[in-house]
Amino acid sequence: MAHSISQRLVSFCLLLVSIGLSACVGAPVQEMSNARQAIRAARDAGALQKEPQKLTEAQALLDRAEGNLHKRSYRDARRDAIAARDKAAEVLDAMQLASHTGTGS
Repeated sequence: MAHSISQRLVSFCLLLVSIGLSACVGAPVQEMSNARQAIRAARDAGALQKEPQKLTEAQALLDRAEGNLHKRSYRDARRDAIAARDKAAEVLDAMQLASHTGTGS
C-alpha cells in the first residue's frame, strides 16, 4: 500500500513539473502584448519624430518576435518581445528626460 502511494505521489509530482514546463514554453502572448503597447505608447508620444532610429529598432525586434511566434519558436519570440518592450521603454525614457531638461534629440 505504501509503495502504491509513493508511486502516485511521484506521478503527481511529475505531472506538476510537466505542466509547469509546458507553461514556460507556450506562446509569449503577454510579452507580445506588452511590446506592442510600449511601442504604441512611444509612437503616440512622438518618438517617430524625436527618436526614429530607436523606435525603428524596437519595431524590428517586435517584427522578429512575430516571425518567431509564427515559426513556433516561442523562446526566441519571448526574448525578442521583451527586448522590443525594453527598447520602446528606453525611447520613452529618453524622450521624458529630454522634455525635463528642455533638450531635444
